[in-house]
Amino acid sequence: MRGVGAGTTIWLTGLSGAGKSTIAEALAAELAEAGERVQILDGDEVRTNLSAGLGFSREDRTTHVTRVGFVAELLARHGVTVIVPVIAPYADARDRVRAHHEAHGTPYREVYVATSLEECRRRDVKGLYAKSASGELTGLTGVDDPYEPPAAPDLTIDTAQVAVPAAVARIRGLLPDLQESA
Repeated sequence: MRGVGAGTTIWLTGLSGAGKSTIAEALAAELAEAGERVQILDGDEVRTNLSAGLGFSREDRTTHVTRVGFVAELLARHGVTVIVPVIAPYADARDRVRAHHEAHGTPYREVYVATSLEECRRRDVKGLYAKSASGELTGLTGVDDPYEPPAAPDLTIDTAQVAVPAAVARIRGLLPDLQESA
């Protein structure tokens, strides 16, 4: 087990239905079993509690991502491995989160869950793509609102090609000090 001050933020970005939360849950379970202090900051849950009242405009999405990034860095700085499955569609917002971590000397790893829009539509875990197709929902990231893929993520995973256990193993590979505790 790592000591206090050895936390890391693992930010999982990608479209709705890409597999971010599934990977986050599996990774958190493995880390917890290995004795690590771990916390998932799920975008939907955090939005309800920390960003209530924000909508889905670019400004509101950026504010939400900044808030989640602040909490993640704070926890990671205090020895928690923080897993953040948040769409975070805009590159500049993700870059600010990374810069905030760097300014505090807190490790940050960005994982692009690069599952295709077609596969995410097929899965449609939350029914958002169906609502978008019927006109019931507008502003869906990747459909009629932009998603800016990371230019230089620490890792890229396509969950249509990589099973969850392999995805978890690859992410753990970003954290060499954790490999031996597996």
